[in-house]
Amino acid sequence: MKKNIAVIAGGNSSEFPVSIRSAEQIAGELDPDKYDVYKIIIKGTNWIIEDEKTGQIPVNKDDFSCNTPTGKLKFDCALITIHGTPGEDGKLQGYFESLNIPYTTSGILSSSLTFNKKATKLFLKPFGILSPASIYLYKGELIKTETIIDKLGLPVFVKPNQSGSSFGVTKADNEATLEKAINHAFEEGDEIIIEEFIEGSEITCGLLKAGSKEIIFPLCEIVSKNEFFDYEAKYTPSKAEEIVPARISADKTRECQSLASYIYSAVDCKGIVRIDFILSGDKFYFLEVNTIPGMSAESIIPKMARKYGISLKELYTLVIDDAFIRYQT
Repeated sequence: MKKNIAVIAGGNSSEFPVSIRSAEQIAGELDPDKYDVYKIIIKGTNWIIEDEKTGQIPVNKDDFSCNTPTGKLKFDCALITIHGTPGEDGKLQGYFESLNIPYTTSGILSSSLTFNKKATKLFLKPFGILSPASIYLYKGELIKTETIIDKLGLPVFVKPNQSGSSFGVTKADNEATLEKAINHAFEEGDEIIIEEFIEGSEITCGLLKAGSKEIIFPLCEIVSKNEFFDYEAKYTPSKAEEIVPARISADKTRECQSLASYIYSAVDCKGIVRIDFILSGDKFYFLEVNTIPGMSAESIIPKMARKYGISLKELYTLVIDDAFIRYQT
């Protein structure tokens, strides 16, 4: 009997449209012989199922079901594709665990930890994981730009502490642009992180661990034609080169893959994850963990998967099977 899979998209952050594109791509790749696929869009308290046959139907949040013209529809597994809150920060994970519904991402604690850049860096520091020096600010806190510059120098990257797709991120080259960057980052949330600029190559590693099976994709080297890999560069093909495999030595490739695998396990990730680094000289500096990386046609993970030699249909079958196994155990 085919399983009912809920592909969950949308969310409450600026990444809403990115999530919708990811969900459309994933829904089209799932094996129709194994799954009946339904797209569920979440925006605040408005949860609806979008189906060609039934149209738009509200989701009953009491048991995560829908009343369709043919009867009550329940879901066997939640495939979460929301970038940002509530999909990437542990909220939906807690909801599905309370209902005993398998889901495809990292758990509550891992999702909450990795969504917070500050907490992740602090957690990984005792493990010897290098990361750029940084300062954290909270909305309403006294901001002294000269103190920031004294500690981190210029340029710096100013980022919301909990966001993705480079929303709210600015590279600040002087004191005036630093103040504007801080205000811009606070538009995305109440906490921001300011990181020193490290010259080097941006390298990202995608991977998946499912039971005893580990898939580590070929590395991707990101070369932005903008000042940095911002939202436009991420989602406009002409604005960045995403080179797979990365143009680094075999030894450095293995080192990065091993480091990514270590971080994946250290923060207890599940499902498909992408971990970003800067390679400066001979050292890798950790940037962040993406527990729900983009899966739209222009995203990096699909490119990595093709180079690895696995189809997205095979990849997501593996992810869904692992979700069921984890639920049973």
